[in-house]
Amino acid sequence: MADLERRVTEVLVAVLDNGTAAEEIGPDADLVDDYGLDSLQMISFLLGVEDALGVQLDYEHLELDDLRVFGRFTGFLRTLAPS
Repeated sequence: MADLERRVTEVLVAVLDNGTAAEEIGPDADLVDDYGLDSLQMISFLLGVEDALGVQLDYEHLELDDLRVFGRFTGFLRTLAPS
């Protein structure tokens, strides 16, 4: 798992706080349907990702589909994260 995916997974596992293991989260995981991420958890997740990666999310260009699927979200983050 690449560093970006590992760091985002760590944030997600911390936000879920339901016993989900990092190894269970795959690129096709739907954060809402598969893990039950609610709106408050989503906000915590997004803020945690910003802190963990030191980036500012571009909410104007972030589509709902980019948020729901883990692999799409990390793909979106790759356009923002410093290399």
